Amino acid sequence: MLTSYFEKEELRELGLRSYGENVLISRFAKIYNPDKLIIGNNSRIDDFCILTGEISVGSFVHIAPFCLLQGSEKIVIDDFAGLSSRVSIYSVSEDYTLGLSLTNPTIPDEFRIIIDKGIIVIEKHVLIGSNSIILPNTSIHEGSSIGAFSLLRGEYESWKIYSGIPAKKVGQRRSKTIVDLEQKLLSKI
Repeated sequence: MLTSYFEKEELRELGLRSYGENVLISRFAKIYNPDKLIIGNNSRIDDFCILTGEISVGSFVHIAPFCLLQGSEKIVIDDFAGLSSRVSIYSVSEDYTLGLSLTNPTIPDEFRIIIDKGIIVIEKHVLIGSNSIILPNTSIHEGSSIGAFSLLRGEYESWKIYSGIPAKKVGQRRSKTIVDLEQKLLSKI
């Protein structure tokens, strides 16, 4: 039976750098540079996502519909993390304010001004709310939760709740029970 997710044989044909067991990738997702994409076990990429560049997705990760992950710098999403719909992650940013350069990837680098580029790290158990944007050189540490429509750039502490434009700390996660639940789940596999 044909589903909206690639079958095992089709996954092999995509040319991914590596992928684990029980990986679901929508036929409607677009993956550029598949040779730079690593996906762990039990992870899912839904419809209309676009992934381009060097990307590492851990195990038990969900990337919801319409997410964008792009840039020339590495993007890392660790185990048990989740991106809600329409999250955009950019590991490179150009100057759109001064008017001193041309902008967009169709322009040769000599005519562009890259103002920021750097690795994006989303650690274990991080949840990113819908329509949030993550800019270059951002690390969101273990267990953090990001509210919808947030703009992130920089370092975000473990087990905190952030929200807003720019994202500010608005609270702390009440419990770390999810770490125990992770261990219980992994012991059954």
